[in-house]
Parts: sequence; structure tokens; C-alpha cells
Amino acid sequence: MTHSGPTTSLDRIAEGALRLLAFLSWILLASFLVVAFGTIRARAEDASCGGRDLVAEMAKSDPAKLAALRKEAAATVNGKGILWKIGKPGTKPSWLFGTMHLTDPRVLKLSDAAQAAYQGAATVVIETDEVLDPKAPLKVMAQDPGLMMFTDENTLEKLIPADKIEGVKAGLAARGLSLAALNKMQPWIVTSMLAMSPCEVTRSKSGTAFLDVKLAQDAKAQGKTVTGLETIKDQLSAMASLPLKFHVEGLVETLTLAPKLPDIFETMTLLYTRGDIAMIFPVIRSISPDGTASGENYAAFEEKMINARNRVMAEHAVPIIDKGNAFIAVGALHLPGEKGLVALLRSKGFTIEAQQP
Repeated sequence: MTHSGPTTSLDRIAEGALRLLAFLSWILLASFLVVAFGTIRARAEDASCGGRDLVAEMAKSDPAKLAALRKEAAATVNGKGILWKIGKPGTKPSWLFGTMHLTDPRVLKLSDAAQAAYQGAATVVIETDEVLDPKAPLKVMAQDPGLMMFTDENTLEKLIPADKIEGVKAGLAARGLSLAALNKMQPWIVTSMLAMSPCEVTRSKSGTAFLDVKLAQDAKAQGKTVTGLETIKDQLSAMASLPLKFHVEGLVETLTLAPKLPDIFETMTLLYTRGDIAMIFPVIRSISPDGTASGENYAAFEEKMINARNRVMAEHAVPIIDKGNAFIAVGALHLPGEKGLVALLRSKGFTIEAQQP
């Protein structure tokens, strides 16, 4: 999703929130990492996510600010809707569906239109079909250990700034973790797991699948063809290509944001169910005091983890769409904007129209 904003006076909480937002386009793997490594604990009382609707609160406390955010969202191309019909002369139509990588029942329930498109498709596509194998992350680690663990003298304790160590230890302890147990893990692996709210951890550990995975599992059971647009190694390699310092900062910031996670997830879920995808970025950015969103590091992160992946997914989607009758389900944050999947697929000659829910 494209955005613009001030490039000075970067607010750390803003960048932390936006980094978390971008992580949510990658967090499809997080539940499998939780299961594979068996680390994060969630208490029974955390099974209910709770959280406040930040948009509803802003409508009462600062309607002018909300109006400005809505104006910004309205200016984002392809920012409204999660189901898009893809047409090509001579082939059956395909469908592009934006998901949230969550287990929330509101997310798992498809609209009638999405359900009909899904049921009628011969092929179901998700970001990476490797997540259907719970052992896939461990297989990747066996092939290339450096993507998930430090294979040199580095440890998290050595990399985290001294003035942040105690705060990190306390934040991890609140999630049933210890820095000593995670010391050799790459920071982006820890961050991706911590970005899951406690209730998501609880539901994932109980066997509830993210929407993307549920779609693929059900399709496989129905005898449909199931495939992916990326590999787990592709995603991890993109993460590994960013500076370690950036990832360490992300780990610290995610722990700082922990008290805000229920509000962030609740607000995002409500916006998603309304199809207001372009509103997600402005609203999450607005949780900072000055609402800024900038910085060279974040721009690099967005390029590698969203924009570059969009280009790869679009390229891999073309031959699938050429065959027709496919249901392509990817994170909704990959759809809007001039660099989003909708625009990229249009540029390849397909007609794409938003569908009513």
C-alpha cells in the first residue's frame, strides 16, 4: 500500500506500529512458528481478544482527524473491497480475495459472494502452500539454519542495546518467554511470533487455522488444486536481507506495543470486515502522538516485504489466471495502492472489478 507523509521527527511508536502492520502481511507463518518451536504461552483468560475500536473512539473524540484519515484512504487506489473479479477473454473468470492472517471468527466467515467464488473455483491459491505442512519451517531451518537462528557468535543479548535489555526481558516474561531461551533466534522470528495477540496464540495452539490456511485445507479436502505464489524460504530470505539493527529495533518496538495489540487487532478486524482496507494504514499510523510515518529503514522494509513480494506474486499469478477459474487468496494489505496486486494485475492486461460483499 502506498503512502506519503512527513519525513522528519520520526515517532518511534508510529514506526513500531507500522512495522507491525507490515509484519501482518508476513505473519501467515507465525502460527506455525509458535507450534513448531512451542515457545509462546498464553493464559486461558487471554483467549478473548477484547480490544477497543479506535475508529469509533476517534469519531467521538476527534471527528476532524477521522475525516482527514478517511479522505486519505479514499485517495488510495483500489482501497475499498476484499473480493475482486479477474477477467480475461476466452477464459473463465478468476477471483482475487484479500485475507487477514487471523483466526478471528469474524474473519473466517466469508461473505456470500466470496463463498460462491471460492466454492466455484477449480484452483485455490494462497501466498505459500508450504504452510499446510506444520513441519515446513523446521525443514527450511534444516536447509538454511541462518534464516532462523544465529549461526555465528551473535546473540539477541549482544545486539539489544544495554538500556533496553531489562525492558525486553520483562516484556518476554509477560508472554511466558525468556531471553535466554530465545537468545540464538533471529530477531525477525521472535518478532513475528510476538506480533500475534495472546488470543491468536491460544486459538492457533488449539488447532484453529488462519483464514488462508483454512481455505487451502478445505479446498484440498474437496479435491481442488491448491498452490502458492511464494515459498517460506523466499519470505525468510527477504527478512534476512534487511539490517540486523532494524530487526532488533523491531523486536523492542513490538514489545513496547504489546499493550496496544488488542486495540490494533480489533480495529484492523473491523475495518477488514467492512472492506475498508485503505483505512488500515492511516488509522494504525494515527496511534502515535504526531501520526508520522517515515524513515529510510521502514521504506526499505515496505519495499522488500510488501512491494517486492507484490511483484513476485503478480508474476506467479499470471499463468494461473490464464488458465481461469482460480480463487487467489492473499493478505488484504497486498491489494491496494499503485504498487498493489490489483494495479499490477491490471497492468498485465487483466480486467479487475471490485465485487459487492
